[in-house]
Amino acid sequence: MLRISELKLPLDHTPEALADAVAGFLKAPADDVHGFTVFKRSYDARKGVMSLVYIIDVDVANEDKLFARFKGDRRVMPTPDTNYYYVGQAPAELKQRPVVVGFGPCGIFAALILAQMGFKPIVLERGKEVRQRTKDTWGLWRKSELNTESNVQYGEGGAGTFSDGKLYSQIKDPRHLGRKVLTEFVKAGAPEEILYLARPHIGTFRLVSMVENMRAEIIELGGEIRFEQRVDDLILDGDRVRGVKLADGGEVLSDHVVLALGHSARDTFQMLEKRGVYMEAKPFSVGVRIEHPQSLIDAARWGKYAGHPLLGAADYKLVHHASNGRAVYSFCMCPGGTVVAATSEEKRVVTNGMSQYSRNERNANSGFVVSISPEVDYPGGPLAGLDFQRELESKAYELGGGDYFAPAQLLGDFMAGKASTQLGEVEPSYKPGVTMTDLTRILPDFCVEAMREAIPHFARQIRGYDLHDAVLTGLETRTSSPLRITRGDDGQSLNVKGLFPAGEGAGYAGGILSAGVDGIKVAEAVAKAMLGR
Repeated sequence: MLRISELKLPLDHTPEALADAVAGFLKAPADDVHGFTVFKRSYDARKGVMSLVYIIDVDVANEDKLFARFKGDRRVMPTPDTNYYYVGQAPAELKQRPVVVGFGPCGIFAALILAQMGFKPIVLERGKEVRQRTKDTWGLWRKSELNTESNVQYGEGGAGTFSDGKLYSQIKDPRHLGRKVLTEFVKAGAPEEILYLARPHIGTFRLVSMVENMRAEIIELGGEIRFEQRVDDLILDGDRVRGVKLADGGEVLSDHVVLALGHSARDTFQMLEKRGVYMEAKPFSVGVRIEHPQSLIDAARWGKYAGHPLLGAADYKLVHHASNGRAVYSFCMCPGGTVVAATSEEKRVVTNGMSQYSRNERNANSGFVVSISPEVDYPGGPLAGLDFQRELESKAYELGGGDYFAPAQLLGDFMAGKASTQLGEVEPSYKPGVTMTDLTRILPDFCVEAMREAIPHFARQIRGYDLHDAVLTGLETRTSSPLRITRGDDGQSLNVKGLFPAGEGAGYAGGILSAGVDGIKVAEAVAKAMLGR
């Protein structure tokens, strides 16, 4: 097959127009074009005209001859092989089963790939199955009742279950492992459009049923999922892992343990440090969630095309390098979504963003965050970032007035340096609720300085971004893991053999797609180790 890139058509073109455009581009007889599939569809809004931009894979007669005619044209190339190939197959008689700790996106794909290769993994998840976990999470949002073992951070599906469900990433992916992730999601019930949309998403409700279907496949292939099983310690034999100890006193023995921890597994990080597992502090970012009317963002991004069904709710991606050396940027932008309570520890306030598949809520929200680094902001060892986060989250709880209310401020007041006392036209979506106040009382001074500098720059890119009544809700502290559980080229911990750090909590992913890809990579590393390769 041949791949054609940069094929542009009007926003409202007919299906026949795409077929005609393919044949016209190739200048081939219609009978020579046996068929085509859309590999990717994006949009181009430059010059005030909205176009759809396609990457098309074409099954065509006389392929070599036709390709030769386009020699030197970067828009035409042979279609790459995006199929996934397993690195091995488990022996019929397994001497031991691998253990996967954590059942978020990384743990799910690590377990799924191991199960598909016949290794029958045992998954240990500290939280509950996804539907019960959803009930517990709503308990915090509606009643201010936090379950510290079943919440936005802990439980089947991981933190990504309560997010926008974005399925795109900027990671380098020469083996097309992201395609394997998307294909498995479609098999589990995701809409097929995620295979070709440039910026696909699923949303929370669809993720719930998909996670259940993937769990069912793992079990059908001989795997085992154990919920409410918190790992409290490692079983070590010198520099090699031999299994894990559970909070209930039980043990699970294995020489191959995947640590697919989320970025909020703080007690587990502390246990690993005590056990001497090599870790290092890494940069992350802190800030707030910012909410605008979705209609404002749609108008700024789509102009006269706002509301078109093919475009949906508009998103944005913004970055500014401030004069104090800090990067200020939008993070985890959720079109037509809500700001949610995301703490996993008592008397702390953490915010995150979430959208449903429809993205039809009244507000757009995004993280509005500033980069921080261990060298400058939290020196003192691999766990120093945890202390930095906890201090901010505790201050946010106090400033919010308790009961997990979040402190909030109007953007105009934040820029003017005065506390907010009442809301304007934008109604915040955070539940249990917000307390209007002055966020500069808890944000580090360098964050406030950089954020105030960034706002006018962002407003030049998104007209209306500097809306006085836009709401800032604090705090966003868990943008990524504050540490890295460093691993070698073999996927194993640098100083504990048989321990495979993986995913977002280990510092190797950021988002659903990249976490799934890392889960595949680590599953392959485990398989190779178990096969003696």
